[in-house]
Amino acid sequence: MFRVVYVSSARSDFTQDELDALLAKSRKSNHASGVTGMLLYHDGNFIQALEGERAAVEAILDRIERDPRHGQLLVLIQEEVEERAFGEWSMGYVRREDLPDDQRDGYSRFLQEAAERGMAPSRAHRLLETFRRNIR
Repeated sequence: MFRVVYVSSARSDFTQDELDALLAKSRKSNHASGVTGMLLYHDGNFIQALEGERAAVEAILDRIERDPRHGQLLVLIQEEVEERAFGEWSMGYVRREDLPDDQRDGYSRFLQEAAERGMAPSRAHRLLETFRRNIR
């Protein structure tokens, strides 16, 4: 099993309808490829985890890198894993507005910092684990 975590910045802000369309298409494509994961989006910044067979994950990442809607893509983690962290998720997605008040500021700061300067893999791992444990 292979996992990639990346951050990127949208070249222009996504509307809710555009995000919904992106998620619908991604969920269908990822399901067909056996890929699971999660996506966070806030103020034009994405962080996404993709998990599955290496070739399938790398093909999706390549498609994302060529997508003109994304810029400044930075891979934080590429690793072989024993098991999926998001095995039950076709493409989990959370809006900042849906988080409890006490988690919103940290979410925003993490995405902004990751998009601006890159993020140490250990911090990205902690974010993924916290997200997986706390989002139901």
